[in-house]
Amino acid sequence: MTVLAEHIESPTHVQPQEQQRSPRPGWVSPALGVLLAVTAVLYLWGLDAAGWANDYYAAAVQAGTQSWKALLFGSIDAGNAITVDKPPAALWVMALSGRIFGFGTLSMLVPQALMGVASVALVYNTVRRVSGYGAGLLAGAVLALTPVAALMFRFNNPDALLVLLMVVAAYCVIRALDGKPTRWIALAGVAIGFAFLAKLLQALLVTPAFALVVLVAVPGSIWLRLRHLAVGLIALVVSAGWYLALVSLWPSDSRPYIGGSTDNSLLQLALGYNGLGRVFGGDGNPGGSSNSEGGPGPMGGAMFGGSTGLTRMFGESMGTEISWLLPAALIALVAGLWFTRRAPRTDRTRASLMLWGGWLVVTVVVFSFMKGIMHPYYTIALAPAIGAVIGIGVRELWRGRQFVASRVVLSAMLVVTGVWNFILLDRTPDWLPWLRWTVLVGSILVSAVLLAGAHRLGRWTVAVAAAGLLVGLGATAAYTVETVAGNHGGGIPTSGPPRSNAGFGFGFGGPGGQGVQASENSELKGLLTQADNRWAAATVGSHTAGSLELATGTSIMSIGGFSGGDNSPTLEQFQTYVAAGQVHYFIAGNGPGGGHHPGPGGDSGPGTQITEWVKQHFTAQDVGGTEVYDLSAQN
Repeated sequence: MTVLAEHIESPTHVQPQEQQRSPRPGWVSPALGVLLAVTAVLYLWGLDAAGWANDYYAAAVQAGTQSWKALLFGSIDAGNAITVDKPPAALWVMALSGRIFGFGTLSMLVPQALMGVASVALVYNTVRRVSGYGAGLLAGAVLALTPVAALMFRFNNPDALLVLLMVVAAYCVIRALDGKPTRWIALAGVAIGFAFLAKLLQALLVTPAFALVVLVAVPGSIWLRLRHLAVGLIALVVSAGWYLALVSLWPSDSRPYIGGSTDNSLLQLALGYNGLGRVFGGDGNPGGSSNSEGGPGPMGGAMFGGSTGLTRMFGESMGTEISWLLPAALIALVAGLWFTRRAPRTDRTRASLMLWGGWLVVTVVVFSFMKGIMHPYYTIALAPAIGAVIGIGVRELWRGRQFVASRVVLSAMLVVTGVWNFILLDRTPDWLPWLRWTVLVGSILVSAVLLAGAHRLGRWTVAVAAAGLLVGLGATAAYTVETVAGNHGGGIPTSGPPRSNAGFGFGFGGPGGQGVQASENSELKGLLTQADNRWAAATVGSHTAGSLELATGTSIMSIGGFSGGDNSPTLEQFQTYVAAGQVHYFIAGNGPGGGHHPGPGGDSGPGTQITEWVKQHFTAQDVGGTEVYDLSAQN
């Protein structure tokens, strides 16, 4: 063990500048080209089959192509009644693409897929700067072949931009180790600030690891390192705060209501429903569950994270999304930190492990114990860290394979991966039943060869390494290909083959429900396309509104936001809109109860009040089986 530690800590182990000056091996460029080409094929293949993916965000993207104000604020409708319940950074990218190329599935989703390719390239380059080309390629491959990554880089949720910006920040922190730390740490802060504008507080989960690396590994005195950290913090605050200030200072009566908030404030949304409420429950989030039967509160079930606790990332909800290589990554992290415990303060390998390992551990702990809403696809945030730790760990341990300790850790990583992947594959026993046995037996055989002394096999050592990679990545790669080949829509997509607890098309894009029925009503669509009001129609909740917007290209007011519980518009505001002729129709039948949170008004909120008022003052008509009220013809 001591000999291995000395090998890893030796001066020849960390010479990034020398590596950068030395000629790149001839195999690197073709290998990197293959990695990025395969990633592009995986993430772009059959992308149009996804349809609108998540209709909730697709409707907001469409609105952004019709109204610059809707694009700026992330409105779900071009009439600018209410925003989606996230900041708009991800919508900016997709809507601008739609304005340039025309709004459609491909113009919306191709930027997301390209973010995935860019993330793989950046993970490769970040790991390569410290641990070499092979480690970088392995890290990028693990990210590309993670099922939840293939799922979400082909989807229109904000997670794609979030992950890309967090990886950009990680790259900047690693660059700060080489020189000019003030510049690179400031750029890392800017990247995290804009990641905040993609998905709020989730972007900050990586900052403890980044701060630790700056304080421990950046050259210079402690006061200089603290100054660098302060610069990064200021850059983060400015790059996120400008938009918070803009929303706060903009007159509230001339912008859309901030969906998901209780007081029309983006800051309250960040700290409440989409922030601390996700961690501790409350603020529109259901409470956590500690039993094995279901997930948080009344939402329950695997689609809302399952039961909280240390095993959550390995459970029915999260396991097949992200945990294929998670046990191996944790083993590699512990071993790497142990072997480098006596390294100099500025040791780059240890710094890299602290960065990616800290990212991994903090995110796993928060995701495992958060009591609010926790969807399985959130775990894409773990994929870059798992890939990087695997790449760094395998490279360092393989370099020391002549030592028993190194071979033991490598063998343990491979066997644990084989056993765990067998368990994960057994959750879908009818899908490729031979694969789980192949992975299990193969991992045991290769690990036995490693333990026996693969370093003595000469040219056959390369074959052993290739076999280890094949059995180690085989299961996650197969699951990723199945994800790409399938059709994963709805508000809560899941990867891999169909499962009894998966495919819950929550709200938008899901099976059944008023939203889907109304959007398929040709008579209703014809009626709406003839309306030239600010809002062709209004309906409670976003389920029907978004689907109809996409089907007709018109602006539909979603009363109460996503689930109908937000306090916008009030009854008085709605009456003013109707009196001014700004809303033509009211579509009944999609009230609260199907959304994320009941909102401040509950059953007596604006959705219920407006529905009752409309029914009292207007006459219902049947339009293709949908109950519709013409608000231009009062009784």
